[in-house]
Amino acid sequence: MELDLVTVLRFIWTAGMLPIVVASLPLSCLHGFHGLVLEIAKRGKTTPSFPPSFTVPHSYFSHFYILGVCWTTCLLFSTWFYVRTKTEMDADVDSTGQLWKTVFVLILMEAQVIRRLYESFFVFKYDSSARMHVLGYLTGLVFYVAEPVSLCCSFALEALTYTGTQISEYAVKGWQGIPEAEFDLWDYMMPLTNVGWLQWIGAVIFFWGWIHQFHCHKILGSLRKQRRADEYLIPHGDWFEVASCGHYLAEIVMYLGIVLASGVTDLTLWLLLAFVVANLVFAAAETHQWYLQKFDNYPRTRRVIIPLLY
Repeated sequence: MELDLVTVLRFIWTAGMLPIVVASLPLSCLHGFHGLVLEIAKRGKTTPSFPPSFTVPHSYFSHFYILGVCWTTCLLFSTWFYVRTKTEMDADVDSTGQLWKTVFVLILMEAQVIRRLYESFFVFKYDSSARMHVLGYLTGLVFYVAEPVSLCCSFALEALTYTGTQISEYAVKGWQGIPEAEFDLWDYMMPLTNVGWLQWIGAVIFFWGWIHQFHCHKILGSLRKQRRADEYLIPHGDWFEVASCGHYLAEIVMYLGIVLASGVTDLTLWLLLAFVVANLVFAAAETHQWYLQKFDNYPRTRRVIIPLLY
């Protein structure tokens, strides 16, 4: 039986989440497995103890966002062009309306990866000694390929194929001297103003997390610039006052916003959200424990990642 893209993506998010969930179970027989997953997930100040040949520099994080921007932009414009053309041909408002919701959430994701790319070059100063496991690096690359596709997986391949065909035909027509079609930007933008109230609520939640993560990252970036070699400082301000990993909390909020903006009915996006939550909670628990061991004066009122809960 031939596997479709939706099935493959759901398998990726489930397969990625299960080892983390299993490693998080408080069972003594899983202690070794927990340690293995933890070593692969370590980065930055909790650098893995594997030999250098199994690790890559932490600065390679920028590769994720370069890939994310390029791939998300490609999907966004392909999808946008495809949906705009389909809207002209299809009078079914309900079906085309759902397609425009997909364009809407891809715009949100584009805002996220562009900001992260900016931060990787202008906010963070990566420690030359900081490393991450090569499997963690490969996982990040897979994530930034599969994540934007998950937002439009029901018709991503069709949109890419259609757009590629149209670009090829347009290039041929251009060489033949056929006049170019007039481009009306508002004609492409206007349908996005008609998405439902749930999409706008999701966008507000998304940008609420987006802004707070940017502030949290600036706080972390400033600490890296202030500290001396092998010195670490306690982050203060913004959501760091309520959680050790305020930037991870902001990321969860953003993905909640994306799920809402998508219409909350797509199982693939719920599995993506579950993977993000499992991964960030697992990493946050290790970071929180590291802070408690490193600093005697670390604020004991801070939670790991979810205020008042965990």
